[in-house]
Parts: sequence; structure tokens; C-alpha cells
Amino acid sequence: MAGSSVKPTPLLRDELDIVIPTIRNLDFLEMWRPFFEQYHLIIVQDGDPSKTIKVPDGFDYELYNRNDINRILGPKASCISFKDSACRCFGYMISKKKYIYTIDDDCFVAKNPSGEQINALEQHIKNLLSPSTPFFFNTLYDPYREGADFVRGYPFSLREGVTTAVSHGLWLNIPDYDAPTQLVKPLERNKRYVDAVLTVPKGTLFPMCGMNLAFNRELIGPAMYFGLMGDGQPIGRYDDMWAGWCMKVICDHMGWGVKTGLPYIWHSKASNPFVNLKKEYKGIYWQEDLIPFFQSAVLPKECVTVQQCYIELAKQVKEKLGKVDPYFIKLADAMVTWIEAWDELNSLEDKSSKQPNGTSK
Repeated sequence: MAGSSVKPTPLLRDELDIVIPTIRNLDFLEMWRPFFEQYHLIIVQDGDPSKTIKVPDGFDYELYNRNDINRILGPKASCISFKDSACRCFGYMISKKKYIYTIDDDCFVAKNPSGEQINALEQHIKNLLSPSTPFFFNTLYDPYREGADFVRGYPFSLREGVTTAVSHGLWLNIPDYDAPTQLVKPLERNKRYVDAVLTVPKGTLFPMCGMNLAFNRELIGPAMYFGLMGDGQPIGRYDDMWAGWCMKVICDHMGWGVKTGLPYIWHSKASNPFVNLKKEYKGIYWQEDLIPFFQSAVLPKECVTVQQCYIELAKQVKEKLGKVDPYFIKLADAMVTWIEAWDELNSLEDKSSKQPNGTSK
């Protein structure tokens, strides 16, 4: 019975990287071992690069710290945030896989209402490999799931759906609230498990959370820039929001879909609301201008690649949001730098310079 110990090959094992930003030892991976062990991990170490991050044995990973980022990107490393989880997007850039799953180190394996552990990654892959329906809402939610279909009145011409670019998962326990909501609801916990996956309709923005997120890197990767946040910047905790708004405008333009809902992870700890308020307060104020900007953003038909779309969006950010605050001029320049770095890194024939310093396992 020697063969009985052979583990089945998980979906997309050789086509997906798991990206984890961290400042601490990754003990949390132990509980994810049954689901992650056969995949390749890209760990982006934030903060002090001289600190040693411990990774449990048995995982296939490469780890990049700030010194690695500076060495690999040179002057263009200025577009990668420091002392903020926005640094995770370096992992998207350095990957060579078709798909990315990114998760925070305080996210644990959740259980469904039957008490079974949820394989979050498997559900994300199912979401990405099945079509989306952004042009017409299906009242039974995801029509491609087992036991569901398109309801009466759904146009047959739209039933093939479109390619799914992003799968946005949710969280049980600690909800992803902003600081003011945290302050007025300090004990609130999300106990509601909603067994549904929805396509976010075309023309609709949503708050994208980066702690349980998967996407088709080959398709939408260059738009998944998490901005300039953290050290030396006037704002934090808007990295995933910014990426989500840019990504959604571009997906709408390109005719791709975005899903939200399943899978759930267990978000284990709440961050300090007072620290969060300090990071967020300009964003809370600015977003009243940001949302109308993205809602009205139009990309010309000449933009036929994600890079072209993103450069055009950066131009509009500089022109229109630069009037809100000079930070957005700096951010627009960083958006262009990000695309230049992405294209440089992903067109190199010799990938040897990309290797981290002795931290590949």
C-alpha cells in the first residue's frame, strides 16, 4: 500500500504562486499545509531586511526582502511600498506563473457550517476557471455552480459569460472594517457564512480586500499595483482599494469579470483602530473624490492591453486627482514606474538576476 501515501496533485499546482507579505515567522502555514504544501510560495518580507523570517519545513518557497527588491529593481524599487503590506505586489511582479493567490499571515483556515475545513485556494481556482457574468445579473448568483443555472429571462446571447480575471474572497470572525467602524463596533464579528459567489456588475466598483484574493496574473497582473503606502507616504490601508478600483475600470474596459463571495478564511486578529485611523484618515476624506473619479473614468478604445490602460489611467490620475493632493501626482508617476518595471522584469530572457539571496527552498 505504498502508493496510498501519494498525495493527489492539486489544481493548477504548476501554474499558481501563493504570495504572502510578512514581518514575522510564518507559523500560520502549518494549518494551511494540507492545502498549500504542493504549491510554490513567494514571501515578501517587509520591514527590517536583517531580520530572519522562519518558514516551516516542507514548503517550496522563495523569500525577498527590501535589499532583494532594491537589487532587482534598482531605482524603480521606489514604486514598491515599505512598511506596508502593499509590498506584496512585488511578488506579483516577480512571479512567472499564470495565477496568483495572496493571503495575509493572520488568516487561518475557516470552517463551513458543516464543520468542514474550507480549502480556500481550491474555491478561488474554481472561481477563476469558470466564466463571469458582468453584463447581466443572475438572481441565482453564479449560474455555473452545481445546482444553479441561468434564471428565466436571462438573455441566451450572454450565457457563455466572459473570462474571470479576479476572485475576491471574504472572511469570518474579524470583518474588514475601516477605523471609524472598528471604533464604534469593537466586538462585532462576522459569523454569517453566505454560500454564494457573485459577479460584480460592469460599471460597479467595490472595496477589494487583499487578504484573501486570487487573480489571473497573465490577464490582469499589471493592473494589480498596490500603490504607494506606508513609510514616507501620507496614507495607508488603501493599497488593495486602489488596486481594486484601477483593476475594475480596466476589467470593464477589456470585457473581463470579477467575482466576490466564497471562499471564506478565518481572520484571526483585529488591527489597532487608532493606528488604523492615523493611516486611513486622509483616505476616508479623499475617497469622496476618488470614487467619482473612477466611476467616470473612460479608457479610449486605442487601449488594447492592460499596460496601455494602466498608463492612460495614471495620466488621468495625475490630471484630475493631482488637484486633490500632490500625493496623487507622485502616485501617478509610481504607476508608470510600476508598468516599466513589470515590463522589464517580465521580458528578461535571463532570469538569474531575479533570484533572492540564498532564500529559495
